[in-house]
Amino acid sequence: MGKSSVYNASKQQYPPTFKLFFFFLPISLAITSFLLIFIYIYTTSKLSTDPQSSPFLEPATNYSLFDLIIPGSTDYETIQFSIDNTAEDLFFDLPRTSSYAKQNQWSLEDLFGFTGNTLNNTEIYHDTDVFLEDYKEMNKSFKIFVYPHKPDDPFANVLLPEDYNPEGPYTSELYFKKALFNSHFITKDPNEAHLFYMPFSILHLRHDTRIGPEKLQDFVKDYIFNISHKYPFWNRTGGADHFYTACHSISEIAMDKTVEAKENSIQLVCTSTYFVTGYFPHKDVSLPQIWVKKHDPETLVSSKRNRLAFFAGRVNSPVRAALFKHWVNDTEIFAHFGGLETNDGKEQLRSKFCLHVKGFEINTARVTDALHYGCVPVILANHHDLPFTDILNWKSFSVVVHYMDIPMLRKILQGISFEELSWLQSNVMKVRKHFEWNVPALDYDAFYMTMYELWLRKSSVRV
Repeated sequence: MGKSSVYNASKQQYPPTFKLFFFFLPISLAITSFLLIFIYIYTTSKLSTDPQSSPFLEPATNYSLFDLIIPGSTDYETIQFSIDNTAEDLFFDLPRTSSYAKQNQWSLEDLFGFTGNTLNNTEIYHDTDVFLEDYKEMNKSFKIFVYPHKPDDPFANVLLPEDYNPEGPYTSELYFKKALFNSHFITKDPNEAHLFYMPFSILHLRHDTRIGPEKLQDFVKDYIFNISHKYPFWNRTGGADHFYTACHSISEIAMDKTVEAKENSIQLVCTSTYFVTGYFPHKDVSLPQIWVKKHDPETLVSSKRNRLAFFAGRVNSPVRAALFKHWVNDTEIFAHFGGLETNDGKEQLRSKFCLHVKGFEINTARVTDALHYGCVPVILANHHDLPFTDILNWKSFSVVVHYMDIPMLRKILQGISFEELSWLQSNVMKVRKHFEWNVPALDYDAFYMTMYELWLRKSSVRV
């Protein structure tokens, strides 16, 4: 009897309308969702708006940075570029009509972060009290173990610091190593070390005829293999408490044969862009690229700065091509194609703003050159993880401009009031010491600031 009841229940017939309801329900929901998405895209997309009313779209007169890669009617040299280094530059178009100037959304309040008469970005540190207190603790207790190498090592030139003061645009890694070896942060007891330093120089490896760019990855791979088998420290954390330094862009491929090192180890590099893979701002450290000057300027008086802005350099990126196309003949913005006959800082000293414009790589020494000569840096380098950004408030002493705003550059800089320019220049003078390499190192200079960045990352190491 019970068996028959179950059988009869399973054979129960439903009306046709009930079946049709469940058949059309998912179809109707899918169609409704599609229509809603289409309506949203149609009403919000710039593609459906009047080009003349949009600050980012233009009619047929619009051009992109692809048009600037080969300038055509100019005398510029052929622009060097690769997909890796220039891809980010090609994600935007530069409009030419007046509607952009009338309709654009930026304001000085957004640019500097102040509202009304209240200046919120005049402090050079994010939190002065915290930084100064933590800096003291770092100076007192931070310890680094350097993997030892003897003077008679075949690669002593790569592994040991120089006896002389190096010169050139990529020597930040060499100055750091020289200062670290002579500092109180070094410990010979690895058990009390917070971090471990792999002292090979990427710059010297690149120029060493035994290695060169072709064998650089193999050298690094073999070096890490050796220390991981001779010492227990690498295997303990997967290299997460290890670091190395590099200022040349070839460092971007140095770890390609040691994926664990690339993903785990701390990289102190000048090519600090978070657009490309391989650099992680929360883990890695942006090392300032500094071309060490032998003498300080005789005077940094701001009253003698009668030029709005200055830039000199090769056209080796679409961004620089765009800059020259707009401002090469301007009377307020001095954009000079190629290098200057003398690099004595006279042009920087007479300019209020000095432009750092991304070239083949995102980093150059122009930022630190500007600070050295008391000139307010203007950063035209999207996705640049600026040096010491965990400590310093860059809005307090620089102006960061997006590529899209190249046509508006003069208006942006001229719109900065005398009061705003005064505190920018004042803060430039305050932060100059943080971007200097000294022998021996001095408190709060580039070496100590880099050490503090490492100190901040010691607590992030997975054990």
